[in-house]
Amino acid sequence: MIKQSVLKPENAAFRETVPAGEYFLKVVKAGESVRILDLEGNQAADTLFYNAHNPTERYSAVDTIREQGNVYLTAGSKLMSSENNVMLEITADTCGRHDTLGGACAAESNTTRYALEKKCMHACRDSWLVAVTEHEELGMSKRDITHNINFFMNVPVTADGGLTFADGISDAGKYVELEARMDVLVMISNCPQLNNPCNGWNPTPIEVLVWS
Repeated sequence: MIKQSVLKPENAAFRETVPAGEYFLKVVKAGESVRILDLEGNQAADTLFYNAHNPTERYSAVDTIREQGNVYLTAGSKLMSSENNVMLEITADTCGRHDTLGGACAAESNTTRYALEKKCMHACRDSWLVAVTEHEELGMSKRDITHNINFFMNVPVTADGGLTFADGISDAGKYVELEARMDVLVMISNCPQLNNPCNGWNPTPIEVLVWS
C-alpha cells in the first residue's frame, strides 16, 4: 500500500548517507521514526532489528508473517520480535512492497546462486559481521545475524511456492518509514551485490533519516 509520510526531511534530527557496501548502525528510541530512502532507485537495504536493551530479542520473519498473514511488508505492517512483541510499524511507504523471505547475500549464497568465482565478492552478511566486530560494546557476534528484511527488494513467490529474484520495483526518491514501538537497534547493510537484478546490477547509496 502506497502511503506518503507527513514528516519533512528538514525537520529530521539525524540523517546519514550510506554508500553501497557499507553498514549503518543506530539506536532508534520508542516513538521515534526512521526513514530509509532509496536515493537512486532499485537499491536493496538489508536490515536487521534488535531490542536495544536485549539483542537476544530481535526481528522475527516467522512471527511477522504469521501475525499479518502476508509475506510482503508495506504501510501498516507491524514488525514482530522473536518474543512476539511489536518492534516497529511501517507508517509510510512509497515503494509498496518489501521482501521478508529472500535473506541476505553471503559468500555461500553467491557461490550457489551465481558461480564459484563469486564467492569472495563482498556481501551483506560481511557488512553485518564487520559492524558487530567494530562494536564490541554490543556483545554481539555472528550468531546474532538472523532474519532480515530486504527493503526495496523484489522477490516474487512463484506459483509452485519457490522464490525468484527479479528487477527492483523501487525508484529514485522512494522510501519506507517506520515508527519504533520499543528502543531498537537498527543495523542495515546497503547491499553491494553486482549480480542481483534487484538493484539493477548497480549498487547505489541510501539515506537514513530519524525524527525524534
